[in-house]
Amino acid sequence: MCGRYVLQSPASALRALFETTGAVPNWEGSWNIAPTQSAPVVRRHPQTGARHLDLLRWGLVPHFAAEPAATRQPINVRSETAATSPMFRDALARRRCLVPADAFYEWTGEAKAKQAWAVSRQDGAPMALAGLWEGWRGADGTVLRTYTILTTQACVALQHLHARMAVVLEPADWAPWLGEAPGDPMALLRPSEAAFRVWKVGPRVGNVRNNDADLLTPLG
Repeated sequence: MCGRYVLQSPASALRALFETTGAVPNWEGSWNIAPTQSAPVVRRHPQTGARHLDLLRWGLVPHFAAEPAATRQPINVRSETAATSPMFRDALARRRCLVPADAFYEWTGEAKAKQAWAVSRQDGAPMALAGLWEGWRGADGTVLRTYTILTTQACVALQHLHARMAVVLEPADWAPWLGEAPGDPMALLRPSEAAFRVWKVGPRVGNVRNNDADLLTPLG
């Protein structure tokens, strides 16, 4: 699964990598992105179709929700059931996005014996996680834009950490996932074939108040 992740790549670098247009968000980077926080997301503009890099809040609020505070706000969604779930199927059909991440965290073990791990691409490139986004509008005109990350079965290299992993899309997948090119987006929701680097990190990542480069320092 994906409950915390890292994005230190500057917005200008993300704009170049994902070929977005328009202004870049004021993004200073984070070593410990957590649910309810805002982070950069690549999505197609609903009117122009151009790629934009925007800050959205992690934890999906569907557009039909009466009130966000009273609504479940999932940070992950199983790719196998997204197309049939009333909460996700419209976003899967119309509002797919890319969630940039330099690394993500996972935990193994039980209770007090939990061990934190960091995972990144072996080649050092940022990951593009498959996501869905929504825009919710309140009665007072307030607009809340949120996102969630799709998961699938873990690839062999990561199965010792968790049975599930975020869907990692390769550059050739970005256009069909965003709806810019022909292709079946559901066929892209599969375990990644990329090579990953996996290493143990300290327990400080478990506290959302900790946000510094030492969170990625290898143990041992």
